[in-house]
Amino acid sequence: MNRVFFSLGSNLGDTEANIKEALRLLSEKVRVVRVSSFYETEPVGYKDQPWFLNIAAEGATSLSPEELLQFTQSIERQMKRVKTIVNGPRSIDVDILLFNDDMIKTETLTIPHPRMLERAFVLVPLYEIAPGLILDGRYIKDHLDGLKGEKIRKRLGQCSA
Repeated sequence: MNRVFFSLGSNLGDTEANIKEALRLLSEKVRVVRVSSFYETEPVGYKDQPWFLNIAAEGATSLSPEELLQFTQSIERQMKRVKTIVNGPRSIDVDILLFNDDMIKTETLTIPHPRMLERAFVLVPLYEIAPGLILDGRYIKDHLDGLKGEKIRKRLGQCSA
């Protein structure tokens, strides 16, 4: 089985329900073993939109990286995600952050996720569920210490798969 980490986010509609539904769909082909709390986060890049609700999840799957990408994209399509502008609003976003310890660079997939170390909305939930992870030779906490200015707050209550 392959160990994978995901970032899920939503800022349109019922964001909590969107994330829970994406997790339910994800669990059809991924055994979800750990899920972070919900985090409300300020949009990155395009600011004229609602705040996001984000989580991180850890799972195990027999899918290959490319099969997993196709599967996560099918979840986004099924949940009516429409890509209008870069970093724009979305009903759901399901990103593959890590796949085992693999480094993958193809036309369609880059793992580890190329901007994850720059984003508190990814690292804070990831740190909650996997504080011992080492990314780019440093613990997640060390990467978090270098991030400034991104607004993020933990929401009461727990997300469950």
